[in-house]
Amino acid sequence: MAAPRSFALWGYCDRGWSRLMPGCRLPGFRSCWPGYPLGVRLLSQEKRGTETHFGFETVSEEEKGGKVYQVFESVAKKYDVMNDMMSLGIHRIWKDLLLWKMRPFPGTQLLDVAGGTGDIAFRFLNYVQAQYRGKQKRQLRAQQNLSWEEIAQKYQNEEDSLGGSHVMVCDINKEMLKIGKQKASAQGYKAGLAWVLGDAEELPFDEDKFDVYTIAFGIRNVTHIDRALQEAHRVLKPGGRFLCLEFSQVNNPLVSSFQVIPVLGEVIAGDWKSYQYLVESIRQFPPQEEFKEMIEDAGFQKVTYESLTSGIVAIHSGFKL
Repeated sequence: MAAPRSFALWGYCDRGWSRLMPGCRLPGFRSCWPGYPLGVRLLSQEKRGTETHFGFETVSEEEKGGKVYQVFESVAKKYDVMNDMMSLGIHRIWKDLLLWKMRPFPGTQLLDVAGGTGDIAFRFLNYVQAQYRGKQKRQLRAQQNLSWEEIAQKYQNEEDSLGGSHVMVCDINKEMLKIGKQKASAQGYKAGLAWVLGDAEELPFDEDKFDVYTIAFGIRNVTHIDRALQEAHRVLKPGGRFLCLEFSQVNNPLVSSFQVIPVLGEVIAGDWKSYQYLVESIRQFPPQEEFKEMIEDAGFQKVTYESLTSGIVAIHSGFKL
């Protein structure tokens, strides 16, 4: 099964999340061929027939995209439950730390790649809204002469609750995006959020578009990590920040085994094979220092990383300067 070669964008309307139809001309999407209203590039253009790894298996580059797509199509419905079981819930803390390191402010434009289930996007919206509300309260305290009606009106203005911030969730897998949109509707996330089907190696956005680019537990599944990093650099504004949360090289032998993951996958999701791939993909991903050098090679500066939980995961950070 090959990875999809189409583009889709979802926005929120009165009936919920819906696919925007051709003819909706949207700013910030990159032109690539004449006559197509959204003007975005095709996903997953033909790759060279060289070999790469799919976990511990050697496959062609073209074949890997389809295999990875099938894995995440298979695990999408149980993805959040499995994350809780595999990490004993610690993945929530790791994602919180990613947001605390980001420290977004009202007006921040975020691109979250491989973010189909919305975990980073929802945290971003919560964080920015809290920052904006705090600023609003400080301003109201300083304006002692406002009437009760004026104060109530400021608090009820939903359009201002994010201060102009927006997050674009980009994922190549339709099933992951479907789960994310369902969660957004169930949890009441509407404003400042959009979903796009897109390839990390060929992002369908203009250059210098976003303030922050995040990718959490996704970059190890990309066929060409260098291309994904170059794309991240391209779409960030000058001064923009790259943040990656990913499994890494463990420096504590007591926590170095991930072999329980496929067992949990079989028990909870009835899917040993997909979770065995996830273990193997973790083993194949470069260690912290090597990945830091790859980020620098893509053009980022001031690249640093922080290992968390004995190195089970690491957060890498870099700036487009």
